Amino acid sequence: MARLAAASLAGTAIEFYDFFVYGTAAALVLGPLFFPTFSPLAGTLAAFGTFAVGFVSRPLGSMLFGPIGDRHGRRPVLIASLLLTGVATVAVGFVPTYDSIGIAAPALLLVLRFLQGLGLGGEWGGAVLLTAEHAPPERRGLWSSFPQIGPAVGFLLANGTVLALSATLTDAEFRSWGWRVPFWGAGLLAGAGLLLRAQLTESPRFQELAEQGDRAAAPLAEVMRGHWRLVLLTAGGLAVGYAVFYAVTTWSLAYGTERLGVARTTLLGCIMAAVAVMGALTPLAAHLGDRFGRRPLCLVGCVATMVWMFPLVALLRTGKPPLMFLGILGALLAFISMFAVTSAYLPELFEARVRCTGAALGYNLAGVLGGALTPIVATAMSHGDGPPWGVAAYLTAAALLSLGCFVVLPETRPTADRPDGGRSAVRPLEAGEAAV
Repeated sequence: MARLAAASLAGTAIEFYDFFVYGTAAALVLGPLFFPTFSPLAGTLAAFGTFAVGFVSRPLGSMLFGPIGDRHGRRPVLIASLLLTGVATVAVGFVPTYDSIGIAAPALLLVLRFLQGLGLGGEWGGAVLLTAEHAPPERRGLWSSFPQIGPAVGFLLANGTVLALSATLTDAEFRSWGWRVPFWGAGLLAGAGLLLRAQLTESPRFQELAEQGDRAAAPLAEVMRGHWRLVLLTAGGLAVGYAVFYAVTTWSLAYGTERLGVARTTLLGCIMAAVAVMGALTPLAAHLGDRFGRRPLCLVGCVATMVWMFPLVALLRTGKPPLMFLGILGALLAFISMFAVTSAYLPELFEARVRCTGAALGYNLAGVLGGALTPIVATAMSHGDGPPWGVAAYLTAAALLSLGCFVVLPETRPTADRPDGGRSAVRPLEAGEAAV
């Protein structure tokens, strides 16, 4: 389990590095380089628009790779999705700017960002299921939380690279070629990830399904026909997590540097420190999920988000790094209380024959609802001179929506009478048949 968890963590870290490095570039340089005819505000909004395309394509990636995982195994999904995301990310680093090729420049960005999201949409389901379906029921939350640490590691790698370049290059050098270096580095990471994943063994639950001849003939159609309500509820429940994470890691970076005049390296350092603490606490939150349940942790996260969003905006508005760090950390701790248990919760909600499709679709549809528009909406709401209270209200409303979804969803934690999780212990991890 330790070797498998480490490989899953490394793979998701690489995939999310690819995804996050684009978000950081969108917040810092893509607007003036690829949309120079726009005003500074409009250019940032346009850059965040290309950022949002990656979220829109993630559910499509789930629809593409999820059925492969349900029909042919979790392992092939991990390799194919990593290869697609890595190639698209490296290619972004070679796209000429608007001054060189005109409108073709942002068009190429859109296409490559779409491919990034397509690959990431398949990544999460394969990585999480391979870990969750190997893990012992009583420690499933803990072991399956390791892929959830991957986004934090990927974020730190992406922003650490940008921070190092910002600190060593002049602003002109960074805008000329320095911003491309993190994208080129994705090629080396993808190669390392492929070597790790080639050594993984297939999930025992999938092997059992294959031996019994119980694989779904058309997993996507089966999910749409019999599990659509569960997909929508999981998407709505997780939406606030995406909204909060990208508000504090993407929007706040643009807001702090452009509107408050905080140095780019200073604000990146605050965000990275908060993400590092979040990543370190992820296994602890997952352990609490094993002990007290998945759903209670999610409910606590929603309530904490509702309580913290207005203090978050007030602390960001001060422009003082220690207070900004405190605001960001509080928001990320609310976020991780939900997302640390997600990698066990979603697989337990869906039956095994359609789990790769259903769990991935719900998870990535939440990204569209919560992550795609948040930087755009938050940037538009914060263009005035006063504190951006509209951003706090928007995030609080998202938390209220997610809270309602989690209230409806069932608990799935394994217990003495349900040793494999879900409402019935007849078959492992098959709560989805009667959960909702």
